Amino acid sequence: MANYPIQRLRRLRYNPKVRDLIRETEITKNDLIYPLFVVPGEDVKNEVKSMPGVYQMSINILVEECKEVEKMGVPAVILFGIPEHKDEVGSDAYNENGIIQRAIRAIKTEVKDLLIITDVCLCEYTSHGHCGVLDGDNILNDETVSLLAKEAVSHCQAGADMVAPSDMMDGRVSAIRKALDYKGYTHIPIMSYAVKYASGYYGPFRDAAESTPAFGDRRSHQMDIANTDEALREAKSDVEEGADIIMVKPAGAYLDIIRRVKDSLNMPTAAYQVSGEYAMIKAAGKLGWIDEERVMMESLVSIKRAGADMILTYFAKDAARIIDSNK
Repeated sequence: MANYPIQRLRRLRYNPKVRDLIRETEITKNDLIYPLFVVPGEDVKNEVKSMPGVYQMSINILVEECKEVEKMGVPAVILFGIPEHKDEVGSDAYNENGIIQRAIRAIKTEVKDLLIITDVCLCEYTSHGHCGVLDGDNILNDETVSLLAKEAVSHCQAGADMVAPSDMMDGRVSAIRKALDYKGYTHIPIMSYAVKYASGYYGPFRDAAESTPAFGDRRSHQMDIANTDEALREAKSDVEEGADIIMVKPAGAYLDIIRRVKDSLNMPTAAYQVSGEYAMIKAAGKLGWIDEERVMMESLVSIKRAGADMILTYFAKDAARIIDSNK
């Protein structure tokens, strides 16, 4: 490689048109998945205090939001439900008339070209806030997996286009795949939260989803933040069980994991820019410490640059507007 002064690397930076020509990574609207929270009631739109601009919405408001998302060109949403009733086994999660099941049907009736992904877990539906069935303080893996499979089937029966198990129980992808295939949903993809860390970045989400554990934490099933080889084992296991897309969560503090997973498995890879990442950018932007829009887009580009094919982000609508304005 030639050295200075024969080579001047700044030559390709002087002109903005040249910078655009050689840009290696672009965020498009097709990269975005928008998380949404649905609650019981009518005409409900409650802003989540720790997540400015994010709302809990009743089904009728959610449908209008999905119409806007579709019109903006964001291709997909992922739904999280807060039920009317919580119990020890999260029964509303797999109730055919549960909050998510009703929301899917309502969206599908009025919004034709939006991909509906559903989060499959029990934490929003259990009275104790944990991700599965308990025996004392212990989550019972296999008993939980059977309920997750029921939940996934019920979402597909309501019209979901994709299911996304987020529980981190062993064997749940295989159980869900078998249950979906048995019911004739062989065409429905599974986007597995394959690499989900026991992160401190989830706090605002738990406000939004009303899913804070009543006791203890989730370190018995979510991954240790210090581990990388384990991430590859988790992702490979889910692929072998039938996952079509694998996800890394959180995104920003785990860019190295996204890259390792993508390079090792060469699978469609999602990354979740989680609530804490969103909240920090919003808070610093509000205080004037950063340029919020610029940092938002920089953070999304970094996630895609690390290897993500799709990004779950609460900034999806904001990013779509910026993408449109730059055309």
